[in-house]
Amino acid sequence: MAKQASLATTVPPYAERRRQIENEPLPRNIGALLDDAATAAPDYPALEFFEQGERVTYAALRDLVNRLANGLAQAGVRKGSHVGVILPNVLAMPATWLALARLGAVMVPMNIAYTPREMSYVVGNAEVEFLVIDEERLPTLAALPERPRELTDDRVFVLGTPREGQRSWDALRNADSAPVRREPVDRDDLMNIQYTSGTTGFPKGCMLSHRYWLTIGKVNARRDGLAYARILAATPFFYMDPQWLLLMSFYQRASLFVALRQSASRFMDWVRAYRIQFCLFPEIVCKQPVSASDRENEIVRVNVYGLHKEIHAALQQRFAFVVREAFGMTEVGSGLFMPIEAVDMVGSGSCGIPVPFREARIAAPDGAPVAKGEIGELLLRGPGMLSGYYRNPDATAAAFHGDWFRTGDLFRQDERGYYYIVGRIKEMIRRAGENISAREVEAVLREMPDIVEAAAVPVPDATRGEEVKIFVVLRPGLGREDVPPQRIIAHCEARLARFKVPRYVAYLDHLPKTPSEKIAKHLLVIAPHAAAGTYDRVEARWT
Repeated sequence: MAKQASLATTVPPYAERRRQIENEPLPRNIGALLDDAATAAPDYPALEFFEQGERVTYAALRDLVNRLANGLAQAGVRKGSHVGVILPNVLAMPATWLALARLGAVMVPMNIAYTPREMSYVVGNAEVEFLVIDEERLPTLAALPERPRELTDDRVFVLGTPREGQRSWDALRNADSAPVRREPVDRDDLMNIQYTSGTTGFPKGCMLSHRYWLTIGKVNARRDGLAYARILAATPFFYMDPQWLLLMSFYQRASLFVALRQSASRFMDWVRAYRIQFCLFPEIVCKQPVSASDRENEIVRVNVYGLHKEIHAALQQRFAFVVREAFGMTEVGSGLFMPIEAVDMVGSGSCGIPVPFREARIAAPDGAPVAKGEIGELLLRGPGMLSGYYRNPDATAAAFHGDWFRTGDLFRQDERGYYYIVGRIKEMIRRAGENISAREVEAVLREMPDIVEAAAVPVPDATRGEEVKIFVVLRPGLGREDVPPQRIIAHCEARLARFKVPRYVAYLDHLPKTPSEKIAKHLLVIAPHAAAGTYDRVEARWT
């Protein structure tokens, strides 16, 4: 492929790129990064919400952010104020984040699908003092069982029509744009309390500073040594990815094209229509029918996460763009990535090597190093990671070995220094003394074109301790008679060691998800077999 073949000669070696990235100083804060971009490219589009037909240039974005920051300040928001934000993918969402950054206030982003119970927990745990909310979410706010005493109606700013006592977000954005006296904001000031998925209970609030966001934005913008003019954000802004994609765009002086909501069927249409050059590529897009226009795109690189290595080369061939693995998480930002020029690692299954500003090692449960090739927990350290979990010192202490963050993921490292994910520590299935990675089983299942999603979980077994049960979601219009369990099992038997082959197969219309759209396996583990109609491979019958 021409794109890939030329990369090895068009970019400096990664070691050189890494040194340059780490040696150049970061901007003082997120607002300074916006100012730099607006000065360098005032008339270039910064954000385009293409489904709403809304575009804003860098100069216009800076003006909007300044006005909004002044409006928020006049409403009482100060440096250190905790401001909950529950908005869909509209301009108000990133504008509010950037305005809070100007003030040194703290954003607490919330999923627009939160129930009153979930919203009440986050608002209370994060000690939210102000709230920016879309009018369609007002019934959820009204149904909260309780909310902080400080969060009075006059501190609720509504995008749309406010109810009695509340304020309009549009009124805030119409404040004067002239700079006002504000407290200094530095890199290590808190910017977000970003809540994790909470797969085993209530989520934890990651405390993320300006340095965190400036670091992850710079790493993604500079690590390839290439310029990207048009970047796609297809997931909600209340997750971390669109936030760092926005800062990546600022560093690149690029345009960020933002989808209102995720769509596998329209994803490649967006890529072609807006001539996207970089994006995060959802594996579910691979399940879409092959099209003659698949290779008609301007993408240079896509990031993938946990892609099954057997389809890596085929994916690159189908779409004619560079596909590279990466590893990150809310707590650490970017951790590992595969350099764009590492053509020989396509299909290896490796997540790559540490990104700039990160060190990595693999450790035993007590934190002691393990030998190369052995499996252990991946530990990461470096500047610009979380400073801890908000109001949760026990969880913070448990998350570190000294200054090394414990990812909770099992990895191994090869002799060349490349890292390979094996599975989650808490998602290992122990069958008759053998460890089985749920991740590996799921990757094999997703190879089947008719399976859209899959989850593997342990179920108790009197003889073997645990057995493997899988839950699968089929393509729309298909049922278990179209994709019988025997066919799924045969597929697994051809690709997995015998002890890894699932015993139980269940079909669901959809998998339960956490607020951040990860599979809520704790709900599957406690589900009774009969709830989904389960096939038992050993007894060759349905339960």
